[in-house]
Amino acid sequence: MIEEGKKAPDFSLPDDIGGEVRLSKLKGRLVVLYFYPKDDTSGCTQEAKDFSCLAEEFAAVGADVIGISPDSAKSHQKFKTKHGLSVRLAADEQKETAIAYGVWVEKSMYGRKYMGVERSTFLIDKSGKLLRSWRKVRVPGHAEEVLETVKALKT
Repeated sequence: MIEEGKKAPDFSLPDDIGGEVRLSKLKGRLVVLYFYPKDDTSGCTQEAKDFSCLAEEFAAVGADVIGISPDSAKSHQKFKTKHGLSVRLAADEQKETAIAYGVWVEKSMYGRKYMGVERSTFLIDKSGKLLRSWRKVRVPGHAEEVLETVKALKT
């Protein structure tokens, strides 16, 4: 698990438009990384829609928003098209980035234990250090809270 004030783990992942997302190439910008469990499920869809609705406001304050899940880039393309999403989505199929950020965890549902992504968001500063993290995120109001935090950095 990474700590606030420490360098955020770099990664290189395929994205939803056939490109690559590399954290180190985003230096000089604020980066909002949000990890979510699965494309096209109710909570994950709402979270992606919420961040997409605020994408222009994030961009206006110099922040890039990137959603990361273990789904494939092709799955991300379908998800993005189906719901009209505007945020960039990265495919962490090997779960290496999720592990590096400490969000690949044991979960439990109906008494069954399994490994999965713990919904989490990380705010990374222009030099690549972790400014803030949100763990075990509840979707309603979360994107707005992250935006307010980013805006507060600009004042």
